Amino acid sequence: MAYYFASDVHLGFAAGGDYAERERRFVAWLRAIEADAEGVFLAGDIFDFWFEYRRVAPKGFSTVFSQLAHLTARGIPVHFFPGNHDMWTRDFFRRECGMTVHHDGDFFELAGKRLYVAHGDRPDDYFLAIIYHAFRSRFLRGAFATFVHPDWATWFGRRWSGYSRARGAARHTFGGETEHVVQFAHKILKDTPVDYFVFGHLHIPAAYALTPATTLFVLGDWIGPMPVYGRLDPNGTFSLAEYR
Repeated sequence: MAYYFASDVHLGFAAGGDYAERERRFVAWLRAIEADAEGVFLAGDIFDFWFEYRRVAPKGFSTVFSQLAHLTARGIPVHFFPGNHDMWTRDFFRRECGMTVHHDGDFFELAGKRLYVAHGDRPDDYFLAIIYHAFRSRFLRGAFATFVHPDWATWFGRRWSGYSRARGAARHTFGGETEHVVQFAHKILKDTPVDYFVFGHLHIPAAYALTPATTLFVLGDWIGPMPVYGRLDPNGTFSLAEYR
């Protein structure tokens, strides 16, 4: 039995290939890992935009939700960490799919190893910090849900998603000690021993040794032609793999 990790699928994002095909690949992966999955960790930005009203949720993705509900019904826990594209969740994932939602990073003891799992979005400048905190404000979220029709909310979310993606240039290399997730991990290690840090968000698959005993993994994404996921073996070995 093993534990599986994925992030940055960006379901609904039209660029980067056929988004319907990306959804089919993701569902096929969920079905493929079912045979030996002890748990599944979805580390954010599974959806390119998600805003959930009290009684309204975005349409689509029915095969994804069906497979996730199938996994949890079989007793396979699915942990979801909202990212900066799908942070506005209420109770749909828990109620309809049986998933456990973690609004912040969390520690896990798995296969004899201690893991810290999070999406990994940390604002890099003052402007993004303001937007980040505004988007997570309960007051502003409630006001948005009260006064903005779901159709307009979806339009705004897709425009914002495209703006944020255009604002940041595509990256192809991992920056090592300059990466904010690396600096964040070093702060945690001052107080808590961790074997593996697992992040998404950067869209760059990477394995980086923080110390001789600690490795940081970035899961990559599913937008390109070869999706990348993480796997923790029963013997406690974490690895990145391409889903072919």
